[in-house]
Amino acid sequence: MICNILFLYYIAVNVFLFVVMGIDKYKAKRHLWRVPESFLFFVAFLGGSIGGFLGMFCFRHKIRKYYFYILYLIFLIMHLYFLYKIIFSNI
Repeated sequence: MICNILFLYYIAVNVFLFVVMGIDKYKAKRHLWRVPESFLFFVAFLGGSIGGFLGMFCFRHKIRKYYFYILYLIFLIMHLYFLYKIIFSNI
């Protein structure tokens, strides 16, 4: 049960960050109000780093900012560790 809920949560948060990255790229091209980087990092911290990575490469957005790679990778490793602990503690 908990695994199903976590799976749906991670799907939702990653799709959300992917879409937000696309919206931010759209706004950047048109010189509109942008999504703050702190918000992008916060959503990645909540579990959306895979969506963030996919958004970076699909939209070619924030690819020159090395700290996005580093923080997204740190958050991804952190969440993989938490998932490992949760999944294998229930067995």
